[in-house]
Amino acid sequence: MGAIAKGLDAELARRGLPPYTGVPERDSGSGFEEKLSPSMIGFDALCRSRLTPAERDLIGDWSVLVPVSLDEEIRLPIGSAYTDETVIVGAPQILALAERLAEALELPAEIPDEPGNLALTFWFLEGEAEEFAAARPGRWAEDLDTAFYVALYLRAAQHCLRRGCPLTFS
Repeated sequence: MGAIAKGLDAELARRGLPPYTGVPERDSGSGFEEKLSPSMIGFDALCRSRLTPAERDLIGDWSVLVPVSLDEEIRLPIGSAYTDETVIVGAPQILALAERLAEALELPAEIPDEPGNLALTFWFLEGEAEEFAAARPGRWAEDLDTAFYVALYLRAAQHCLRRGCPLTFS
């Protein structure tokens, strides 16, 4: 992360912005970890119907999410988990996109909002989402895989902002 932090600070300075110094000390609080195992076909279709191509790229291409507003993504020539570069985006921008998708999907507020280790994954994949959907049907319940990804991006951005910590996609 050291090279990414230096690259981020250099790019922020180039844009006339202060360096990012908001990384909190590690604590024993819950982190944010989820497994991306459900199909993304419905989520991709939702994004195509509700977001511009640039917005789809923003929500789908990031490798580091930071709790500061960025007018545009920052691309660093540092390899990430799945590509040859690191793409840094601001959590406020991802939150705004995820909120639009959540509104379009009528995502219920009762979906776990303080994810711990795999909280969303377990909720969606081990039956609780199906039980909740039976009691609270709606557009969100028509495709639980799509609802999972909308909740994932929404909760990731919220977590990043609430905890003031960056998240990495790995």
